[in-house]
Amino acid sequence: MNDARVRVRYLDETVHRLFPSGDSGEMAAYSLLPHARLPRRLVRRRWWHGPLSRPVMVPAADGGSIEDHLGEVLGMPIRTVLHVRPARRANRKPILSAYGPDGLAAYVKIGDTERTAKLVGDEARALRLVADLPLKVVTAPTVLHHGSWRGLAVLAVSPLPVPRRHPRGTRFAGHMVRATVREIAELCPGERYAWHGDLTPWNMAPAPDGRMLVWDWERFATGVPLGFDAVHFFLHRALRRMRPALAARACLAQATGVLAPYGLSSAEARLTVLRYLIALADRHATDGHEPFGPPATWLSPLIDHAEPIL
Repeated sequence: MNDARVRVRYLDETVHRLFPSGDSGEMAAYSLLPHARLPRRLVRRRWWHGPLSRPVMVPAADGGSIEDHLGEVLGMPIRTVLHVRPARRANRKPILSAYGPDGLAAYVKIGDTERTAKLVGDEARALRLVADLPLKVVTAPTVLHHGSWRGLAVLAVSPLPVPRRHPRGTRFAGHMVRATVREIAELCPGERYAWHGDLTPWNMAPAPDGRMLVWDWERFATGVPLGFDAVHFFLHRALRRMRPALAARACLAQATGVLAPYGLSSAEARLTVLRYLIALADRHATDGHEPFGPPATWLSPLIDHAEPIL
């Protein structure tokens, strides 16, 4: 089954959970954009959607939809855009843009499985931790609501002023990335170090005030070596140009250059990269998803070669 079909099947399941049928049986017309064969967003249908896709009929839930619930907790009328997630993603969950009378009011994550509900809860806790700290570099969303609805975990966070051309057109100044990594690492004094857990070019953007906007904190954790976020950032930029096995080798080859700004020696840097790659493979195993393929193809050769320093 191709990606589009899997997306649409998951979308159908999600719509029935977020917009349950009401007693009236009334339906509202929505559209899949940019096209039914490449579904990315489900939006209220407009006249100009005709050539793009057929109408998708969604129950008008008579006060019992996710839009009604968000309206209650956010204190305003809400209309949503439902983002259709890629088929093969371990942390796939419904994501909505929630619009109020004055425009975008919140981004909303829905935990619809035990695993994704935990991720949603982890992100809420991370953002509340960050909100209580006097950060100088990082700007994170604030939690507007975290609770449950019809057995689903619901997290609504404030939108950040992300530039329109993000992320493909964004260039990151090296000193700002390093300052971001350092500030996040030192969020929890008294513990080893913290890391965002998914610090990538598509989860951050430079702000007009010179700070760094950082979102998607569901993988935040503490007790890791200094530099995990720096290696993660390097790896995922490399993955846009090369296969996982080569990208992993590039991380190890460039370990000193990537981690020297944090005060790590060459030996410490190589050890940190290996520990990061092991942690990433462990995450994939926990998720039950191997986006890089089996670790034997991209991790084991590096571990075997570097075993004396582990």
